[in-house]
Amino acid sequence: MGGVIAMSAGNHAQGVAYHAGRLGIPATIVMPEATASVKVENTRKLGASVILHGPTLEEAALFASTFGRQRGLTFIHPFDDPLVIAGQGTIALEMLAASPGLDTLIVPVGGGGLIAGMGVAAKDIKPECRVIGVEARFYPSLYNRLKGADLPVGGDTLAEGIAVKEPGRITEPIARRVADDMVLVSEAEIERAVCLLVSIEKTVVEGAGAAGLAAVIADPGRFKGQKVGLVLSGGNIDARLLASILTRELAREGRLARLAIDVPDQPGQLARVAAAIGEAGANIVEVYHQRVFTDLPARGTELNLVIETRDRGQLEAVIASLRGAGYEVAYKSNTGGRK
Repeated sequence: MGGVIAMSAGNHAQGVAYHAGRLGIPATIVMPEATASVKVENTRKLGASVILHGPTLEEAALFASTFGRQRGLTFIHPFDDPLVIAGQGTIALEMLAASPGLDTLIVPVGGGGLIAGMGVAAKDIKPECRVIGVEARFYPSLYNRLKGADLPVGGDTLAEGIAVKEPGRITEPIARRVADDMVLVSEAEIERAVCLLVSIEKTVVEGAGAAGLAAVIADPGRFKGQKVGLVLSGGNIDARLLASILTRELAREGRLARLAIDVPDQPGQLARVAAAIGEAGANIVEVYHQRVFTDLPARGTELNLVIETRDRGQLEAVIASLRGAGYEVAYKSNTGGRK
């Protein structure tokens, strides 16, 4: 055999690379050009040759199939393969063995291999166990098929590991039989889930892996009183992206805010502002003046601050303190809105 080739944006790539290395088989992995660098480097470290091609998984798959056929390589599909589906199904076996009382399994869905395998296993062991698939709102591929919907597919999502435009030929009919429902989650819900897993569970999970928790966040009433099993299907997230997500969450909670304060361009004004903020118990993280690109008079300046507070209540106290000192204050939320 000349070797194996696979297309993947993460987990499958590393799985194929790892086992090919153990068996002494040359492995080539084709990944979309925008794949997170941490996934690319981790795959290379396992000994595989990585080719970045195309903006989407579908284009990467087409290239991998053609490239592999020309060189006599065996193509290992990430989801549309009976053996891969069966392997993914063992997750449900382990979850139900560890927690037989589970009422619901919430499974991230890309091409459908994970929900197909887990659904077959779960329904065989415990037919009453509900299997819920979850997709990113930008990629409702299986949702459209099972619900008869026609939602647009495509966009820039944090959950790139499940950003698949078409479900598998093998996986779709299986998913249709075993999935009790399909739900969609927004980018904000995925971000929130990533943050909660880090802050509460101390677990780093990528966007696709956090999709299950995002589904619970989106509709907590639906799962109230149930024993729910979530599949955290990957932790390959770029450190800079994770830092950005965590910082954005601080802004949502009012623990990090950017203030724009109109002040006279006179000595001592910065000290007065800092004193007012300090008296309210907040911390100044960044500060800079804007004298040119502003509508203020020439003798005025816009003081821009990033401050850190305990919560939104303390943020409001800081703003009240500044306004009480005679300053005009506006602050920007994480969504860019000015208040």
